[in-house]
Amino acid sequence: MPFESFLQYLQYEKNYSLHTVEAYENDLQQFKEFFCGEEPLDPQAVDAVIVRRWLVFLMGEGYSPRSVNRKLSSLKSFFRYLSKYNKVESNPVKRLVGPKTNKPIPYFINDKEMAKLFLELETENSFEDERDKVLLDVFYSTGIRCAELIGLKDEDIDFGAQLIRVTGKRNKQRLVPFSTLLKENLQAYLSVRNEQIENPDKRAFFVRKNGQPLSKTIVYTIVKRRLSDVPNLSKRSPHVLRHTFATSMLNHGADLNAVKELLGHASLSSTEVYTHTTFEELKKTYHQAHPRA
Repeated sequence: MPFESFLQYLQYEKNYSLHTVEAYENDLQQFKEFFCGEEPLDPQAVDAVIVRRWLVFLMGEGYSPRSVNRKLSSLKSFFRYLSKYNKVESNPVKRLVGPKTNKPIPYFINDKEMAKLFLELETENSFEDERDKVLLDVFYSTGIRCAELIGLKDEDIDFGAQLIRVTGKRNKQRLVPFSTLLKENLQAYLSVRNEQIENPDKRAFFVRKNGQPLSKTIVYTIVKRRLSDVPNLSKRSPHVLRHTFATSMLNHGADLNAVKELLGHASLSSTEVYTHTTFEELKKTYHQAHPRA
């Protein structure tokens, strides 16, 4: 396996998740098969012309510009690693640019629909209803990712300071504040969980009726079911609630850098996609309200 040392570097030195490492491996293996088939890969033989041909081939195979850029990014990371440890004389992909992509405007739910959703959840009172309501509230009130929510433990929630310690990508931790209303909902869920669930797994704040932690599939199923009544929503997932958090924050005057920190984004460019959403809302408001619009 020509990429073994690089993949170990990603996993053990860069602390990338196994899922991310596997994605890198698949991208690199795909390039190897294009370049040399079953023969061993010689990185010294790779040049920019070959890589450009690969990108053209991928586009011809129907890959989206976003997917092609991700694969190019994997190859660039591989050659940066080789250059860092002097395993190649030059980096053939250093200046290569992938196809242009149009960032899609994220799906989100407006404030009115979110208020209606939580009002409907208030009428239900089983353990799973209480859990699902708080689960949605955590997504909406903090903007954390699905994996981050699944990884929450009891000790990660500081009720006194009203802060949640979140472990994000590459094991980076951040503190996210939460409201008094969410505090009350979290405490209510915790009380019901400890009263009704025998021996809840202490590795997880959110659990199933059998006390075991929630899986990613279960969380997606919960969110999809609970958002099923929201009209005109083409996508129903935890990430939609993350988008909704960011959009709502910016619509109500939050600073872009503050939202970046709360979301745990590595760069501001990842957060700027939400400014397009808020601008669309501003245009909509303008056309509805201005007499000459």
